[in-house]
Amino acid sequence: MKILIKSFLIIAILFSSLTVPKSYSQEKSSGQISISGAFALYPMVIRWADEYKKINPGVRFDISAGGAGKGISDALNGMVEIGMVSREIYPEELKKGAFPIAVTKDAVVAVVSESNPVLNDIMTKGLKKDAGNNIWITGRYTTWTQAFGTKSSSPIHIYTRSDACGAAEMWAKYFGKKQEDLLGVGVFGDPGLAQAVKKDPLGIGYNNIGYAYDATTRQQIKGLKVVPIDLNNNGKIDSDEDFYNSMNDLIAAIASGKYPSPPSRELFFVMKGSPKNSKVLTDFIRWVLTDGQKYVNEAGYISLPKERIESEQKKLQ
Repeated sequence: MKILIKSFLIIAILFSSLTVPKSYSQEKSSGQISISGAFALYPMVIRWADEYKKINPGVRFDISAGGAGKGISDALNGMVEIGMVSREIYPEELKKGAFPIAVTKDAVVAVVSESNPVLNDIMTKGLKKDAGNNIWITGRYTTWTQAFGTKSSSPIHIYTRSDACGAAEMWAKYFGKKQEDLLGVGVFGDPGLAQAVKKDPLGIGYNNIGYAYDATTRQQIKGLKVVPIDLNNNGKIDSDEDFYNSMNDLIAAIASGKYPSPPSRELFFVMKGSPKNSKVLTDFIRWVLTDGQKYVNEAGYISLPKERIESEQKKLQ
């Protein structure tokens, strides 16, 4: 009888270990993780790193922003463990060993200065896709009258990104083009482009939503105005197209598919080859895909669907 009871206990323990997964937040790791790349993902990764260090104080992070191009280049050249990438991974990068893991989602939006002299018309009429194409791609539209049908014949000052980045790539992709096809004065980085447009009443550019909205107040950054997209091309922003007032409204529109993709997109961690041989790296990524997801919306990003999260987790097995 004792042997039988003991056998049942052993089976129960084994069954319990198989059906109750460990919480990655309770596993202690140590080591260093270096990360570089997309400005779009940078604020989120800073938040993840801060929260992760609270439960794993032995892990040290070295995080820098410099654009998606730098991130994937640094990862493939072995300069960092993780490259932050805010665009699709190219086939040639996959051939070089790029190992992407989707971790969250955000979007790129058009922005103008809050001091723009025809701001009310811009907000009321919105940006037609064809108008955006003729501003950034063909260069045919050089005045606010041409682009938005306003009464002002003032010139448009066009801004774009000078660094290889996901924001520019996705904004160009919205028009069926690539970053190198975009016209405008080149400015380095998301913060730099936002500042350039803010200071220029006649300027127009584009930013990741984390640089167009304040993550704390959830409101648009003072001095900038997000330009609504005229999705149905009827020359005005209808009530179901008007979801830019706050970060929360835009996040909901992106999550529901109201805001188009592109310029919304997934954001990736990219490693050179599978990270499964590095415990500190796999522990952190697993935590990002599990416990770390509770910080995503709070930080101004969009959670990936459950099925997508599960498929990314399987890559680490």
